[in-house]
Amino acid sequence: MPRFKSQYEFIQYLASANGDENSLPSLAELSTQLDVSVARLREQLEVAKALGFVDVRPRTGIRRLPYSFLPAVSKSLEYSVQVEPGSFEAFHDLRNHIEAAYWDQAVRNLTQEDLDELRTLMERAWEKLKGNPIQIPHAEHRDLHLRLYKRLDNPFVLGLLEAYWDAYEKVGLNLYADYHYLQEVWSYHQMMIDAICLGDYEMGCKALLDHKDLLYFRPDLNLGTKRSS
Repeated sequence: MPRFKSQYEFIQYLASANGDENSLPSLAELSTQLDVSVARLREQLEVAKALGFVDVRPRTGIRRLPYSFLPAVSKSLEYSVQVEPGSFEAFHDLRNHIEAAYWDQAVRNLTQEDLDELRTLMERAWEKLKGNPIQIPHAEHRDLHLRLYKRLDNPFVLGLLEAYWDAYEKVGLNLYADYHYLQEVWSYHQMMIDAICLGDYEMGCKALLDHKDLLYFRPDLNLGTKRSS
């Protein structure tokens, strides 16, 4: 596998060091070991924290974390949406293509336990929609889509999909939606889950694609000519 040399000594150390992830040396020790000033290492530590590579706490010190693509994508996407709000629509389109491309691989790897959890999510969502007062099942919406892809052994796909839902919440799409629209969306979700449970993955994919076409016409928030969900 290819190896890349980083211009950041601390991050290069993280990538190449072995051992217990909870026992990384202090910056003073690393300064001597790597022949780099503590000030420079402290700057690099902040970069590593922002990227989700490490966690730093007073009593436990520096702890290396399992790799996740999410922190880097989320921070970049958040900045992009603030600079150019229309960029969320471009990321929404990317997310649609990712879900469609990985659909078959993802749902074929779901376990019986996963299917039971998806059915429970559907029941909870319908209870909220049919309750008094009516509630928006946003947590269930996010959880359902992410659970469909949870068995993929690909941190980049998972990071992109989770970053989408973080941005979805930050732009306010979880706060309100027309009731008729919500009923249609969850009817498609029901078709998706029913098809997966029957092993009809092609029909489930068709429901996924059809419901994404529907979601471009969400009749509430003003995010441009298209709507996202």
